[in-house]
Amino acid sequence: MRTTLVDVDGRQGSTAHHVGRVRLAASGVALIIEVPEDALPTVVHWGADPGPLSGEDLSAATRSTRPPFASNGVDAPLPVALLPEGWTGWTGTPGISGHRRGADWSPRFQPTSVIVETREDVPGGHLEIHAADALTCLKLSVRIEMLPSGLVRLRATLENTGATPYMLDALQLALPVPTRADEVLDLAGRWSKERVPQRRAFTVGAHTREGRHGRTGADAATLLIAAEAGVDFDRGDAWGMHVAFSGNHRSIAERAFTGERLLYGGELLLPGEVELEPSESYESPWVYGAYGHGLDEVAVRFHDYLRARPAHPRTARPVVMNVWEALYFEHDLARVVPLVELASRVGVERFVLDDGWFGSRRDDRSGLGDWTIAEEIWGDGRFERLVSAVKDHGMEFGLWFEPEMVNLDSDIARAHPEWLLQVPGRLPVEARHQQVLDLAHPEAFEHIRSSIVALVQRYDIDFIKWDHNRDLVDAGSTRTGRAGVHAQTMAAYRLLDEIRLACPGLEIESCSSGGARVDLGILERTDRVWASDCIDPHERQQIQRWTAQLLPPELVGSHIGAERAHTTGRKNDLSFRAATALFGSLGVEWDLSSASAAELDELSSWIAFYKQTRQLVHTGRVVRRSLEGGDVWMTAAIAPDQSEALYQVVLRERHVTWPLGAVRLPGLRPTARYRVRPAGPDAESQIDPRIHPGWWGEGLIATGAMLGEIGVQIPALAVDHAVHLRVEELS
Repeated sequence: MRTTLVDVDGRQGSTAHHVGRVRLAASGVALIIEVPEDALPTVVHWGADPGPLSGEDLSAATRSTRPPFASNGVDAPLPVALLPEGWTGWTGTPGISGHRRGADWSPRFQPTSVIVETREDVPGGHLEIHAADALTCLKLSVRIEMLPSGLVRLRATLENTGATPYMLDALQLALPVPTRADEVLDLAGRWSKERVPQRRAFTVGAHTREGRHGRTGADAATLLIAAEAGVDFDRGDAWGMHVAFSGNHRSIAERAFTGERLLYGGELLLPGEVELEPSESYESPWVYGAYGHGLDEVAVRFHDYLRARPAHPRTARPVVMNVWEALYFEHDLARVVPLVELASRVGVERFVLDDGWFGSRRDDRSGLGDWTIAEEIWGDGRFERLVSAVKDHGMEFGLWFEPEMVNLDSDIARAHPEWLLQVPGRLPVEARHQQVLDLAHPEAFEHIRSSIVALVQRYDIDFIKWDHNRDLVDAGSTRTGRAGVHAQTMAAYRLLDEIRLACPGLEIESCSSGGARVDLGILERTDRVWASDCIDPHERQQIQRWTAQLLPPELVGSHIGAERAHTTGRKNDLSFRAATALFGSLGVEWDLSSASAAELDELSSWIAFYKQTRQLVHTGRVVRRSLEGGDVWMTAAIAPDQSEALYQVVLRERHVTWPLGAVRLPGLRPTARYRVRPAGPDAESQIDPRIHPGWWGEGLIATGAMLGEIGVQIPALAVDHAVHLRVEELS
């Protein structure tokens, strides 16, 4: 490891003296940072790696990109730093906002030390800068990392070195993007229709996405992307930013009148939420930046990073059966055990009992927060018999919790009203008949922690579905009287950490009214996310397609539901419901006692196909394409060594012409020869020349170049149907 430590005297001066320039590079991406002696670092370049640069080259890059002085501006303009400051003349969004009873509101940070660490045998490296402002009595440290996948991530820490409290209102970091980034792309949504893409021109001003739900939000930007106009999965340079935080947060794409274009990210702090006492510090969440040519390349940087984590799931992602849509609150051992048997018959590997097993919870109005087995339903050893039935069938057992919420009609709320988040004098408006338990209250935290750990250990629970079904509105602490979303989020993280420490091997799914808690902060502590409560495959195709902009498929729960979707009422064939679930962590959310023998056999075949292909889907590079004006979607998983691939082609809408043109199969090695065959349980159906192309029966042998540039014809499809192609390299 090569470490460089530069001490800086921090003297005042009208001209920025340069400590040096740093290049961090990995996987074809470079971040070139200018480190002045008396100002915070600025980014000279973030994007495609120009290759190793000499000191002279780095100096030339800085000089060549510095604009001329603008008229009617400051006389000696400075580039916008990673933490934009007002003293430089910057009139856009500030990186820091705070004060000390109205004073010390405009800090000027000057470096005190700079640490650069790189390793010759590992791509990337990091830069850490420590700075201070003696006048406002604040210290700042900023850590910038280039990860081996080409992701950039940043975090800032602010310390109060003064003798009086400092009120922090905002601390957010920024990365610049070039002026060719003319378009902004982010995601929106709502319950059961998460991650809907939206595009707009990158015009002057700030496009601000704020999450004030106390959780990530179904409407979260997820990834705020600035890109070349017309960016698509395979074309156009794109720069994306993600705030890895599960509470209130802010993402901004800002274009200044002076020409700068910035992506900001950080926590959204409520009034008075973070007041730093003397010697106290605040650490911002990680902000991730991803550059790529095309949206797929942006996505793969996140996927590669996540898959390289030591805690990333390494075992095959089990087939899950969750019984919410089969039972709702109608729990009965005689009703559930047959579902266990049917689940085992079709190949399920993990059986999950959802809401309704505890306290007085016979509907959604009572019992939430009382984490004891419901004697009325599961007493007299019945719960033990259920767990034994699941284990005896060779399946793991999972259980639903919603640890952060309570019903007012519950023992815990009646005994401890001071444990509920609230504004003094009134409770928040109810949502889902729920209030929020203040996990920052030590006694409330310990009550929940010990209750969950005891149940997990007693019943050998393998998996928790961790739900979070309401927004945090008027979320104040009864102990401090202050807004409590920040403290609640940090306490939820600590709760997850402590439960996992006490229960090694336990897996946890993040669910929040479906997909309202999908972010890299929660995924530091969980093994799976529930992308949406909507499992209508037509809707799920879009939800999963854009969830993949951040997460690889093995982290995204995707279930096969009933013929008629519970959320939309739309009917779909089993083949399409199962095909959609393949490109995720597959499960079943269906009352199998209502299924016919033929449906059970077909479901078994699809689950067997998933087990055959999950290693490829869960380790391969995700490739997405929109064809025929978006009427046809293609999703693929390409093995890391390009030796095999699975392609799924879906007809979303009836196209104006028919049949379709040949579908190109990207991502293969051009010079290699491959065998292409139909795949999936429905691929062996009787071949009809009016539907199937001539090559369909015997398969096809072709080079990767031919498949990628010319392509193959697929069968005629009905709307909301899919075909699969398995491609394998010939030895």
